[in-house]
Amino acid sequence: MSKELTHVDKNGNAIMVDVSEKPVTSRLATAQGRIRVSREVMDAILGGTAKKGDVLGVARVAGIQGAKQTSSLIPLCHPLLIQKCSVDFETDQKQGIITASCTVQCAGQTGVEMEALTGVSTALLTIYDMCKAIDRSMEIGEICLMEKQGGKSGHYLRSEETEEEK
Repeated sequence: MSKELTHVDKNGNAIMVDVSEKPVTSRLATAQGRIRVSREVMDAILGGTAKKGDVLGVARVAGIQGAKQTSSLIPLCHPLLIQKCSVDFETDQKQGIITASCTVQCAGQTGVEMEALTGVSTALLTIYDMCKAIDRSMEIGEICLMEKQGGKSGHYLRSEETEEEK
């Protein structure tokens, strides 16, 4: 795998990578992130009492929409025909943590890592937005790529060692 920057030309100018000669392959990426919330926020989300409505339901739709809009937000990303996108949540009431995961799939000439990362970020930001009236001290973090499949660089799976090194 090349360690050279791909979004700069020989003169150091930003460029969109030419993928026109790359073969179309099946692509998949999963990203994950977390939001730390207070007990009051967690209770409102799980109890369905947040004033703005179904927090995780809206965050799921926002995450999917974010993944679909990635090329509009990240200047050098290629617009992709996403064929599947899912956003899922796990809650740890004791720790006050909601973990969001976004998985994106397509058949294309470039990967969907940025779409998965944007999707998970948008989902977490939506949770913050919908619950900020309850508590503004929520913390979003630990956003990372968990898995990538397809393309020239092959399969990437985040290892437990990588997570422990943080």
